[in-house]
Amino acid sequence: MSGLKVLGLGEKSIMIDSKTALPGRDETIPVPAQHFVNGNSLSGPFPDGMQAAMFGMGCFWGAEKLFWPQPGIFSTAVGYAAGFTPNPTYQEVCSGQTGHNEVVRVVFDPEKISYQSLLKCFWEGHNPTQGMRQGNDRGTQYRSGVYVYDENQRQVAESSCEQYQSLLNSAGHEKITTEIIKAPEFYFAEDYHQQYLAKNPNGYCGLGGTGVELSKKY
Repeated sequence: MSGLKVLGLGEKSIMIDSKTALPGRDETIPVPAQHFVNGNSLSGPFPDGMQAAMFGMGCFWGAEKLFWPQPGIFSTAVGYAAGFTPNPTYQEVCSGQTGHNEVVRVVFDPEKISYQSLLKCFWEGHNPTQGMRQGNDRGTQYRSGVYVYDENQRQVAESSCEQYQSLLNSAGHEKITTEIIKAPEFYFAEDYHQQYLAKNPNGYCGLGGTGVELSKKY
C-alpha cells in the first residue's frame, strides 16, 4: 500500500503512466473456484471450444450481470485490466494510481452466441461517448473499452464501432470514446466483487445506455 493516495475527481480522470503507477505485488488475488450464478469454473480451465471476450463499460458489477442471461455464456468474471500495477486491489484501482479499467471477462461458446452479439450487448448496455466516466462514476477505471484476443475480434469490434457511431450520429449523440486494443493481462477482482449483483440483488448497477439499438440482424 506504499504510496497510496486518493486523487481528486479531476485527477482521477487523467490517465497516469507506468512511472507514477503503484508498484503492486506478485501475489494474485484469490477467487472462488465456481461461478456464483451458474456453478461453472470461474478461472478455468474451460471446456474446449470456449472463447473469451473482455469489455470495460463502467462499474463492473452491472457490466457482468448484463451477460448472464445471454445464451452460450459459460462463465463471467470481473477484474482489472489495461493498467500498469500488477495484481492491484480495488482500493488501489479506485485511487486512480494503477491505470486499470474495471472490466468483465466473458467466456462463451461461439457455437451458441457470436462475438457480434456480445458486442451488441456492450454497445447498447452503456454510453460509450463519455470518456473517462460512466454516468456519475468518474475516473479512468470507468472508461469504455473493448479488449480483443485476436485479429478477427479486432476487425469485428472496429466494424461494429463504425456501425454504432453512424447510428449515434443519426440520433444526435457524441463521438464514441471507446478504446479498442489488444487484450491485456486480466487481474481478478476480489471475491466479493464476483457476481456481486447476484449476491446483492438491490446493489448498485450504474449502467445506462444511449437508447440507440443496433439492428436485430447484427
